[in-house]
Amino acid sequence: MALKYEDESFQIRGAIFEVYREMGCGFLEAVYQECMEKELGEQGIPFQAQADLHLRYKGDLLNQIYRPDLICFGKIIVEIKAVKELCNEHRAQVHNYLKATGIELGLLVNFGHYPKAGIERIVL
Repeated sequence: MALKYEDESFQIRGAIFEVYREMGCGFLEAVYQECMEKELGEQGIPFQAQADLHLRYKGDLLNQIYRPDLICFGKIIVEIKAVKELCNEHRAQVHNYLKATGIELGLLVNFGHYPKAGIERIVL
């Protein structure tokens, strides 16, 4: 059985590893956000950075909006962290964003992990 959006997520992972290779760990999330935007652009991967996503509760539009770090290919949320270890709250955050937006795949990326970036696939 093939993974959901396997080719697209492979391309995104390549960009993530290139950013980590260049920058290493130890920077704030905002630094990795900017680097990812540059790298995705260089690799020709379509993305939106911190685009407003409107959330719904029981069909009603909420005033609150979600700004995911990145949406790639219009169908994959990329959430960037720079922490020693990912925890269940990080995973729950991505899962809830998927559920609230209807997007089916999220990549939870940890640039704070050594010796390589950590990437977790979260599927709705």
